[in-house]
This record gives sequence, C-alpha cells and structure tokens, in this order.
Amino acid sequence: MSQAIRISRQFSLRSVMEAIVQGGPVSRASIAKQTGLSKQTISEIVRQLEDEGWVRETGRTSGHVGRTAVTYELIPSAAYIVAVDLGGTKVRVAVCDLSSHVFAEDSEPTHPGGGQAIVEQIASLCWRVAEKGGVPREKLRIAVVGAPGAPQADTGRVLLAPNIAGFDQMDVAGSLETALGFDVMLENDVNLAVLGESWLGAGQGIDNLAFIALGTGVGSGLMLNGQLVRGASNAAGELGFLPFGADPFEPESLRAGAYERKVASLGIVARYRELAGHDATVPAIFERANTGDSNAATVLDETARYLARGIGAIAAIANPEKVILGGSIGARPELVERVRQVLPLCFPYTVQVEASVLGNHAALVGAAAIGLSHLHNALFGADSPESRISLPPANAVSMREVLL
Repeated sequence: MSQAIRISRQFSLRSVMEAIVQGGPVSRASIAKQTGLSKQTISEIVRQLEDEGWVRETGRTSGHVGRTAVTYELIPSAAYIVAVDLGGTKVRVAVCDLSSHVFAEDSEPTHPGGGQAIVEQIASLCWRVAEKGGVPREKLRIAVVGAPGAPQADTGRVLLAPNIAGFDQMDVAGSLETALGFDVMLENDVNLAVLGESWLGAGQGIDNLAFIALGTGVGSGLMLNGQLVRGASNAAGELGFLPFGADPFEPESLRAGAYERKVASLGIVARYRELAGHDATVPAIFERANTGDSNAATVLDETARYLARGIGAIAAIANPEKVILGGSIGARPELVERVRQVLPLCFPYTVQVEASVLGNHAALVGAAAIGLSHLHNALFGADSPESRISLPPANAVSMREVLL
C-alpha cells in the first residue's frame, strides 16, 4: 500500500470513528452524509471497527419511511484512560472509559520524597483505582498526568515546579511509562483545567478562555480560538513570574515568581501577619474577613487587586472573553466578587469573571479530554486538522456528575 493510500485510509477511519463518537448511535447512511465517504468505504471501515472491538450494532433506525437501517455506537469499555492531577500537596487519580464515565477515583497526600517516590505513588494509586473500578489492567491504554510547571516533551522533565522535588532532574514521563507499562502524557495542570472547564465547566461554548488557579501557587491556562496555548517550552501561562508584586530582581523571584510571592497563600499569610501581628491560616483569614476583622478584609482586598492586575495582563495580550478563577483560594466567592468590583478600575474592556464549576476536579476532566483525543489519534489515524480535540458532546458525558 502506498503512503498516500495509507494516509487517506487513516483519515477515512478517523472520520468514521469521529462520526460515531459524536453522533452515535448512527447509521452508515448518516455517516456517509457527515463524512462524504462512499457507502462501500464506510461499510469496510465499520466492519473493521467491529472486528477490532471498537464499535457495535446498537439497533435500527425508526420513525422513517422505508427500510430501517442498522445503527452503530462506540464500545466505551474498549479501552480506559488514567487521569492524574498531581499537586504539591495532593495527587488524584481517576480511571474513565471512552465515553468519559469514571469508574473509580482516589487521592492521597503527595509523597514528600518527590522524584521516583512520586512516580511509584502514582503507579500504586493507578492500580488501586483500576481494581476499585473493576477495570482490567491490560485495558488501560494511556495516562495523562497534570503537573504544576512546564513539562518538557524532549526530556520528560518538569521545570518551574518548586513544590515537586526532583522532577526537574529526571525523565518523569519515561519513568512513569516504565512503572505503568503504557503511554504517558505530561501536561501542565492549569492547561488541563482550562480544557476541562471548556469541555464540561464554566467555559462551554467559549473559544477564547483563560483559567487562573490560585492556591499554594498561581498559574494560568489559556485557550485561543479553541486551541490550548502552550508556548515555545510549554511554559505559557506561568503567571507567577509576572514581574510585579514582589521585587522581580530578588533571587527568590527566580524560584517562586515575584507575582506568586504576593498573591498566593504564602503572600496572603505574610501580609496578614504584617497587619495583625500574629499568624493565621488562609481559611482562617477568610473566616475572619467574613466576621468583621478589618485586617483580614484588607488582605483580601489587596489580593483581589493583585489578581485583577494579573487578569488585566492576560486580557491585554490575549483578549479572552471569560476568565475562570479556580484553586482553593481563587474560587472563593469572597475573592471572586472583589475581583469583579476592582477589575473595571484597572482594565478598560469587559472581561467576564466566574468561579470554576468543576472545582478541584477541573484538571482531571481536562486530563481525560487530552487522553481521549490522544488515544483517538493513536488508534484511528493521523492527527486531525489543526490538532482539533475530538471529544464526546458534553450532554453525553457522565464524568462531571460522577466526579462532583
């Protein structure tokens, strides 16, 4: 078979599979109408997909004049995806099928040893979650790991993640593939979060969208014209390194970021200590602000102004229609409302600001989305034009309900 014929066959296979994923149960006539392929080509491809266990007959069309037609749908249990959200304090793992149904999920504190210890922890959690969900190990086909920082495709390392010790010195992706025995993809966790919110959360139907996660650290994910923006070294959206807040020329700002030092949890705690003369945790600061503590209220007001400046920086460059705030601090309604009030004072264009709908599961949902798309590409042919992510329609997905 020539290269041109093989590529043409790959795209035909992919087109048929996409039609079934997006519209199933669907008849061959309907697939032909959607793809423009001949009925003979579609019959051959559907037969191949049936033989390989990816699709099945699901019934016959009804309500039409004339003969009924056989309809086909995806077999969700043909393969499974492992979605991993790795943070500095907690690691979450979920196993889902090809229709994004979550069979099981579990989490535990991130291993303090970092490096290989975390790799082994993720593998152990993966096996535990698969067993919990009754999923055979041999059907796990890909893991997508969301991590803070900038994953490097060429080396497998994760840079700019000071809360995950050792990941900048090792091939994280390769080590995970050795431990798991199947493909692993590394992605920035906030990139996954913005994709998750775009698919099933507060950003549905919005092509130009930003997500800011604020908690122990701060980061952002950005979608422009429906595509993730990653940058030259996968470091787009490292909001913590904006050169304001703390002094960007201080050595510590090269490690944690000048902006992050002020707006994230350590900065909030430090500012409250400076005003009140004693320590308090971030949750306590919110509680005290809500009960009339003027020092706590001042800290939240200042944090909101810093956050508005960060949103303004993103909006000035990328012009998103909406900014979603997430993370343990960013999604707090007290902070979201303050940001809405002060943003128009420092930025002239309208930007919608909303709290995350998916909460701490946004990155898991995004990991499942990336996994589905990558598995689709790997199994059914070359990447689609413009690297478009092919996903089940939101109204057919059960992941959000299961996770939330």
